Amino acid sequence: MTLLAFNSPSTQGSYPRQGTSDGPVRTGARRRWTGRLLTGAGLALLPWLGYLAGTLPPTEAITWVTLDTLEAAALLLTGTRLLHGNSRHRTPAAAAAILLLTDATLDLATATPGTELATAITMALAAELPLAALCAALATRPTRRPGDA
Repeated sequence: MTLLAFNSPSTQGSYPRQGTSDGPVRTGARRRWTGRLLTGAGLALLPWLGYLAGTLPPTEAITWVTLDTLEAAALLLTGTRLLHGNSRHRTPAAAAAILLLTDATLDLATATPGTELATAITMALAAELPLAALCAALATRPTRRPGDA
């Protein structure tokens, strides 16, 4: 999956639209960059899942690993669908936005004052909220068809 996402066979062009007969979707530089960013973010969460599972108490680990697994799946689905020109990226993008907002909120609400709170604020501002905004924009943006102005 990683090789497919980051080493796509073409830097420009169009790919068949999956699941519809509307014709190909143009894959522009912005769409490829966004797809790679979201796929990379989803892949970056995978080692984090192992760290959480190994360091948190079992009752907490179940909750956090489940939330982060769902985030990773939604980000990977959105990113790979964008990279392949699949127009069905909106649903996983909306799910990713909601999950990222939930994660940021829970991190901030459960962090103890001091270093843990500072880390939660930094993660929310640097990663979770910007990714949530990007995913929300992808989920709500109208699809541009080839030939549209």
